[in-house]
Amino acid sequence: MKKIFLIVRRFILSAFVLYGYNLFSVNFNMIIPINIITLGIVFLLGAPGLIALALFKIILL
Repeated sequence: MKKIFLIVRRFILSAFVLYGYNLFSVNFNMIIPINIITLGIVFLLGAPGLIALALFKIILL
């Protein structure tokens, strides 16, 4: 039960981190969509995953 709580908490924290990033990056038109794939990447990798998503977005533009 404790492990499930920790997983859910980290998943919700990942969603808030992506939302906060999107609030900051809307001025630069660098929004990362919040979906299950991006949440999974940030959930598993943390800050390096968010940086990788941002760099991936820059490279594709």
